[in-house]
Amino acid sequence: MVPDTDALCSNVIREPAAEMLGTMMLTLVGTAANCQVVLTSNTGVASSPKGDYLSICFGWACSVSLGVWISGGVSGGHVNPVVTLCMAIFRGFPWRKVPGYVLGQLIGAWAGALLVFANYFHAIDIVEGGKGKRTLATGSLFGTYALDYMPSANCFFDEFLGTFILLLVLFAVTDKKNGPPPAGLVPLVVFIIFLAISVAFGAQTGFAVNPARDLGPRIMTAMVGYGREGTSPCLICLYRSLQFRNQYWLWSPIFGSVCGGIVASFIYDALIYLGPESFFNTP
Repeated sequence: MVPDTDALCSNVIREPAAEMLGTMMLTLVGTAANCQVVLTSNTGVASSPKGDYLSICFGWACSVSLGVWISGGVSGGHVNPVVTLCMAIFRGFPWRKVPGYVLGQLIGAWAGALLVFANYFHAIDIVEGGKGKRTLATGSLFGTYALDYMPSANCFFDEFLGTFILLLVLFAVTDKKNGPPPAGLVPLVVFIIFLAISVAFGAQTGFAVNPARDLGPRIMTAMVGYGREGTSPCLICLYRSLQFRNQYWLWSPIFGSVCGGIVASFIYDALIYLGPESFFNTP
């Protein structure tokens, strides 16, 4: 039987594209919530603040659920490289699809942050105190940056815990033998999960719990001038951004999230899951 090449090409494009659009929505709404709350606290931008920390938490919870709603029926609504990786390790998700999913997620996160910057850059100029001035004061609206008192190990552990919670509950929600929600309501559960994570674990590292959500906007900030000294090219800006606290971006939002997700998935499958997809239940 001859394979349907049109359908094959369609799936090859549609699934990463769905992940891109879903992650773009995640970053678009989430970083916009950051910008609206923080930037409007400056009286030069608005006469009164438009929200508080709880507004940011709800904004990010909405953003993740919207991203899952956009992509869920096409790609599964991963919108997070850690979810994609854990699905490949523990649920039989095809490894050949992992690079396309992760690339789509990274591009989507970059694009979402860029759109938010394009919308708020005038307010950013006011808060920064000059046109084109870019510092960590507003760079942290897009990427995640740990508080100064946090030691490296604690930063890692903070992201580990947040992603541990995320994957543990996601695996429970998608387990057909463990009271899954009705069809179409998974995004609502994701909203609750992420609201809980942001409310409980958001203050110290900015609750990335998603490597693409941090790295995509971090690349964007370098491209628009954050980290620039004089006429430094964007690659130098990116290098300076990635050097923050000895490659914080790598060992906290990426390694911390990946390790937390894998450990949570391992524990769930070892203790609870009965499905044949997991290697724990393979004869």
